[in-house]
Amino acid sequence: MNHTNQKIMTIMPSHKSCSDKYSAYKDSGEYWMGEIPEHWEIMKLKHVFKEKKKVTNPSLNCGSISFGKVVYKDDEKIPESTKASYQEVLAGEYLVNPLNLNYDLISLRIGLSSINVVVSSGYIVLKNAMELDKSYFNYLLHRYDVAYMKLLGSGVRQTISFNHIANSLLAYPPIEEQTAIANFLDDKTAKIDRAIGQKEQLIALLKERKQIIIQNAVTGKWSMINGEWSMTPKEKMKDSGVEWIGEIPEGWEVKRFKYLFAQSRLPVSSDNQIVTAYRDGQVTLRSNRRLTGYTEAILEAGFQGVRKGQLVLNSMDAFEGAIGVSESEGKCTPEYVVCDSINQGANNTYFALLLREMALAKYIQVICNAVRQRAVRIRFNNLAGRFIVVPPQKEQTSIVAHIETQSAKIDQTISLQQTQIEKLKEYKATMIDSVVTGKIKVS
Repeated sequence: MNHTNQKIMTIMPSHKSCSDKYSAYKDSGEYWMGEIPEHWEIMKLKHVFKEKKKVTNPSLNCGSISFGKVVYKDDEKIPESTKASYQEVLAGEYLVNPLNLNYDLISLRIGLSSINVVVSSGYIVLKNAMELDKSYFNYLLHRYDVAYMKLLGSGVRQTISFNHIANSLLAYPPIEEQTAIANFLDDKTAKIDRAIGQKEQLIALLKERKQIIIQNAVTGKWSMINGEWSMTPKEKMKDSGVEWIGEIPEGWEVKRFKYLFAQSRLPVSSDNQIVTAYRDGQVTLRSNRRLTGYTEAILEAGFQGVRKGQLVLNSMDAFEGAIGVSESEGKCTPEYVVCDSINQGANNTYFALLLREMALAKYIQVICNAVRQRAVRIRFNNLAGRFIVVPPQKEQTSIVAHIETQSAKIDQTISLQQTQIEKLKEYKATMIDSVVTGKIKVS
């Protein structure tokens, strides 16, 4: 067993309490449930649940369903006249989002409400038509949703009505078993969710630490002393004159951006592919990251060439960190600012890291006026007259090497945590599916 799996097994709940099988099984008649315990009943959904008649209740706050949970929704923009046509969903009732199933194949679209809200009339609200454990059926309906319901419906938007689901078959264990299963899953999933939450919190702290390392290195707050990086600067500090940076080592200079970089105007070759600057700082061919999800221009005009090693800023996304050194040759739109270093030997990666810090410190938003915050665009002229801190070239290289080494260590730890989170999520889903359909007997 590898190191990752060893760590996963230490935080997964024990199987000892759910390792038994039932004595006999039968075919459920539904592939998504498979075989179920022989003594369990099989019932049509319309016999277990009935569709609630639409009841208006404008006094309640608006709600919606998000990943299998009924949540409050910001209703400030919903006119009272529209809200009056909404239907109520009360705690203990099930909400089904039957709209556009083919637009959302991942998130859960059925949930047991724990709050009183109103939702648009397009939703389906279910009430139990017989005695049942609501928590058990919440787990079962989640499984039904993912494995079966998303295949139903008709039309381009694949929308369903109650009639589409009414004759679906559902397992109906004895009520005491429903409650035992629900209690078991509530306990085990809570433990798994806590473990996932702890790992997500650790990832957030690691990302924060990485950003602190980068920030302090590129601004001279940390320096190398006798081959080791220290929080104590090796030189006396002086005021940089740049508000967002503050003090820098005495041996560093401050220069205007236009004396460090010139705007590139390279031609485009017929075989050039599109280069994109991403918010994580990578500048590469789109094909190296993903092939879909981009907004394509109807007419390709005004492209400029990009070469390896050039400093690249995505003018629209620079304020979110879309700044880096290109690792590819290709072309980009006029919305990009592509720069060549004026000084031979300058380390463009250092300046990309520094500019990303400017962006994340919101300094780029300050120097780029825009009517709307999301419409911020940075141009070369916005940067040209701005002062940039410039360490000696040897230190630029040393800073980049330090950041890359530390970032690689942190990224490796983050990757390990993300792998463990995925394993926990897979384990949780498998456990729920197995227990709720009787493949595993809880005691």
